[in-house]
Amino acid sequence: MGEPAAGRSATGPTDPLEPWPETVRWQPVSTDLIKVEALRLGIGMLALAAGAGIGLALTGHWLFGLALGAVVVATVWRLTVIVRAVRAWGYAERDHDLLVRHGLLVRRLSIVPYARMQFVDVTAGPLERAFDLATVQLHTAAAASDARVPGLRPAEASRLRDRLTALGEDRAEGL
Repeated sequence: MGEPAAGRSATGPTDPLEPWPETVRWQPVSTDLIKVEALRLGIGMLALAAGAGIGLALTGHWLFGLALGAVVVATVWRLTVIVRAVRAWGYAERDHDLLVRHGLLVRRLSIVPYARMQFVDVTAGPLERAFDLATVQLHTAAAASDARVPGLRPAEASRLRDRLTALGEDRAEGL
C-alpha cells in the first residue's frame, strides 16, 4: 500500500516511547503550568541573585558579578527547558490502563493498569491553586511508581480521579 510512516516498521512501531501513535489520543496538560514552574524558579533564583548582588555591592569583587551573571544565564536556560518540559507532558486513557508521558532528555512512558491502582490523590499547592491547577497522583503496589499528571484544571482532575477510581474498582473485582 505504501511505505510505513516514519518511526514505524511494517510490523509495528520502532520507538518504545510512542508505541501506539495512531490509536492513542494524548491529552496535554494546561500551559498555565509553565507559569507555576516559572514562578517556582523565579523565587529560588531571586534569592541567589540577591545574595550575589549584595556580595557585589558590599565587596565589589568580580566573582560576585560572575555569580550574578551565571544566575541570569541559568534562569534563561531553565525557563526555556520549562516551556518544553511542560509541553512534553501528556496522558491518555485506554480501556485497561492509563498512559502518562513526560521528559525531554530522558523521555518516560508510564503505563498504569487500572487493576493495579491502589488509590488516586488529587493535590494542589498554593501556586497551583493560584493558577487553578491540580495534580493527579496514581499509587500502585510498586514503590517506584511515579505516575502523576500535573497541570490539570480541578474539574478535569476530579473527573480523572473519579474515573480511575471507578475503573480500578471494576477491574480489581475479578482478581
